[in-house]
Amino acid sequence: MRVLVGISGASGAVFAVDFLRRCPGKKYLIVSDWGKALLKDEMDMSYKDLDPHVEATFRDNDLAAPFSSGTNRYDAFIILPCSASTMAKIALGLGDSLITRAAQVALKERMRLIVCLRETPLSTGMLENALKLSREGAIIAPVMPPFYNKPKDLDEMVAGYTKKLLPLVGADGGAGWREDLLREPPAEA
Repeated sequence: MRVLVGISGASGAVFAVDFLRRCPGKKYLIVSDWGKALLKDEMDMSYKDLDPHVEATFRDNDLAAPFSSGTNRYDAFIILPCSASTMAKIALGLGDSLITRAAQVALKERMRLIVCLRETPLSTGMLENALKLSREGAIIAPVMPPFYNKPKDLDEMVAGYTKKLLPLVGADGGAGWREDLLREPPAEA
């Protein structure tokens, strides 16, 4: 499995780091300048600290990178977190950075694109951009951690969201909520 991961400047670096650690297969990373600032501000880390989890990291301004062309296939491109600005550029067809260009390639080549929007509240324009991308085949997966697994701390909350993303890129997300009911029907009351 080959997964391209983009980190834009929206808050939520912890989700990207957890995803990179948990996702199997070959991962390639693009970090925007604001994504680099985000990693430093929120996680006190450099994008270089993610090197053990990826095959290669590309500069966001490198429009000659392999993933700016549809001839270089991958299984999924996940933008995590995705800022409203990055989502708007993709929805408008602007490929002015490697993240937005690779997203354009994913859409035109019908490769899986997962946009993990990290913004609230959402304006009408943001909702329209998400709708447009969804209609073009992108999966809109806002950063909304589940709570039905009763997370005991931040790590478990983050992992709950990551485990929802893994199947979207084609990886095993682990046992689902209430999977016990698939093996054993509930007792009648």
